[in-house]
Amino acid sequence: MIRPTIVFDLDGTLIDTAPDLLDSLNHSLAASELAAVDEAGFKRFVGHGGRVMIERAHAAQHRSLDVTEHDRLLKLFLDHYTDNIPGKSRPYPGVIEAIARFEKAGYLLAICTNKYQANSLALIEALGLTRHFAAIAGQDTFAFRKPDPRHLTETIRLAGGDPHRALMVGDSQTDIDTAKAAGIPVVAVDFGYTDRHVREFEPSAIISHFDALTADLAERLISAAGH
Repeated sequence: MIRPTIVFDLDGTLIDTAPDLLDSLNHSLAASELAAVDEAGFKRFVGHGGRVMIERAHAAQHRSLDVTEHDRLLKLFLDHYTDNIPGKSRPYPGVIEAIARFEKAGYLLAICTNKYQANSLALIEALGLTRHFAAIAGQDTFAFRKPDPRHLTETIRLAGGDPHRALMVGDSQTDIDTAKAAGIPVVAVDFGYTDRHVREFEPSAIISHFDALTADLAERLISAAGH
């Protein structure tokens, strides 16, 4: 029998990367002579990768971007971010213990993120967590990305799992919409990078700390999905 799979989003779910993403965003904004974004405003821009983050930050300051300039700023952003991995990024409280619980319960673990795959792999490796994950799929791993449900289902298959025996854990509307479109139950953390409370997006369950993410909860949600 195929082992059940638990799939995590990365930024704002498993790892608090906000300090480093914010630093890199502001590094790119400085090149456009735009005002820096503060921590409080950061959540409005994050969630769909660096390109969208830069675009939203410019729009907030009523500045348009042509393709050439957008590409230049994205390169500045990515180079700055890559050069500083892991920077200040750290797993959220309870993540390491939750990983151990699910490994003990026989789950396959995977990551499905809209972060570029190379940066995702580098971050997980720098934090010493690579060995725990059967698959790490970024926005450029496949020809599609969240909220396309295939990003999630193909990540599960890449890990050796079955989408009918899987659970998603994320922090944003994108994660929740992706899981719902795939017919996969989804647990939302309420401490991630979204400017609206995750309850508005109606996930299967909401947690405020990884201590609440148990194998019993996962099994109940997977069973309730009725596959």
